[in-house]
Amino acid sequence: MKIRLLLADDHQIVLKGISFFLGLQPDFEIVGEAHNGQEAVEMATSLKPDIVLMDLNMPVMDGIEASKLITERHPEVKVLVLTSFSDSSHIVPALQTGAIGYMLKEVEPDQLVEAIRSAYKGNVQLHPEISNAILSQLSPNGSEAKKLPDIEVAKALTRRELEVLEQLTKGLSNKEIAQTLVVAEKTVKTHVSSILSKLNLSDRTQAALFAVQLFQSAE
Repeated sequence: MKIRLLLADDHQIVLKGISFFLGLQPDFEIVGEAHNGQEAVEMATSLKPDIVLMDLNMPVMDGIEASKLITERHPEVKVLVLTSFSDSSHIVPALQTGAIGYMLKEVEPDQLVEAIRSAYKGNVQLHPEISNAILSQLSPNGSEAKKLPDIEVAKALTRRELEVLEQLTKGLSNKEIAQTLVVAEKTVKTHVSSILSKLNLSDRTQAALFAVQLFQSAE
């Protein structure tokens, strides 16, 4: 079964280039091309793609508003942002719409392909350069954000804690993680607290960002 993709970008050269390259992948099918956010929303409704590859700066309706409408109306459709904006003022609002990931257009083609495949499986995708930008924006009380710890500290985590950490990248609640791993919800809560303590992080968002870097480095 192929991954059905809807591409949304107002730059024709970029759109056609991405469409051509992704169309060469044996497990991808380009089902539509939208030239603005409004078209993306309408085509997501009519075509029901698996993934919408969404630019942000588009006419009529921008990518953030389009992403919000798509994820609200069609939760089964995953939105993966692909843009040139690397600042937190764009990254955080885009992810808050429910988008499953945020990639920069400077990404290597092969990395984009793998990001799409991983997003299709439900895994959060973040371009390697933007994690600390997100942490800065999400830092509590506007204080200076803490840098993500070195991935070497993951050695302190138990096998079960690593399994819980991986589930955090999917945005799952404790209850959902418990159902996935077939353990008690209270057990998951204990593991999450332990993970935050061992990694010296303050919340689940930071833990999820660390996990994305950790599991990407292991690929």
